Amino acid sequence: MTVETIFETVATVGGEVQSALGERRSYEEGHNPSGERQLAADVYADDLLGERLLALDSVGAYASEERETVIESDDGGAYHIACDPLDGSSNLTSNNAMGTIVGVYDQPLPAPGDALVAAAYVLYGPITTMVTASDGEATELLIEDGSRTVLADDLTISGDPVTYGFGGRIPDWPSAFADYVADIEDDRLKLRYAGAMVADVNQVLTYGGIFGYPMVEDRPEGKLRLQFEGLPMAYIVETAGGASTDGSRSLLETTPSRLHERSPVFLGNSSLVTRLEDAMVDWSP
Repeated sequence: MTVETIFETVATVGGEVQSALGERRSYEEGHNPSGERQLAADVYADDLLGERLLALDSVGAYASEERETVIESDDGGAYHIACDPLDGSSNLTSNNAMGTIVGVYDQPLPAPGDALVAAAYVLYGPITTMVTASDGEATELLIEDGSRTVLADDLTISGDPVTYGFGGRIPDWPSAFADYVADIEDDRLKLRYAGAMVADVNQVLTYGGIFGYPMVEDRPEGKLRLQFEGLPMAYIVETAGGASTDGSRSLLETTPSRLHERSPVFLGNSSLVTRLEDAMVDWSP
C-alpha cells in the first residue's frame, strides 16, 4: 500500500465525518490531553480515523490530539500517523468551518519535521475539499459522494499576498510581534481569521498572505500542537511554495520532544515569513 491509500482513506472518512457533524454538537464529559473539552464530533472523528487508518497494512501507528498515547498496529507498518481529527471543532456550535489534519511520518512518534513523507487536510466548508502534499507536489481535491475530483494538481500559494490572520489576544502579544502586524497592515493586507487552522491556512494558500498563532509573553510555547498541526500544515504550505517558521526557523527543522508539545506556528508567503523572523530576532519571553 502507498501514501495514496492513506489519502483515499482520509478522504472517505472526511465525507463520513462531514455527514455526521449535525448530530454530534454536544460536549462529552471528558477532555483531551491538552485539557480541552471534547465534542461528540471530536470523539467520533478520532475513533473513525484511528480504526480505518490502523486497518491499513502500511500504517504502523496512530496518534491524535484526542488521545494521550500512540496506538500501535498489531501488524506493524512503515508509516506513523499524527492527526487532528476535527480542527476548530468549537466552530461546530456556531456552524463555521472546521477541518481534519493528517501527517504521515516514516519514524515513530514523536517524530521530527524531516520525517514527514506526506500530509493532508480536509476542509469542511460550504463544500468539502482536501489538500494533499507528497513527493514535492500539492494537490487540491473536491470530496463529494465518496469520490475525489482533482481541482488543482499543482497547487501553489498565490504570489500576491492578500490576507493575514493571527490567533491569541492582542494585549498578550509580544511588542515585537504587534509591531510586525502593524507593519504588514500598512501593506493593506486584509484580516481573515476563522478560528480553525485548516480554514485559515486554506485562505492563505488561495489568496496569499500569512497565518499564525504566536507566542505570548506568559506562554512562549504558543497554542498549536507541533506534531498534529504545525508540522503537517508546514509540510503542505512549503510543498506549495510557501514557508513556515516558529519565529526563528522552519517548523520542518524542529523536533518535538513530547507528543503533545506546543509551538508558535506561522505559515504563508516566504517574504512575509522572512519579515516576521527579522522582526522577532531579538524577542525573548
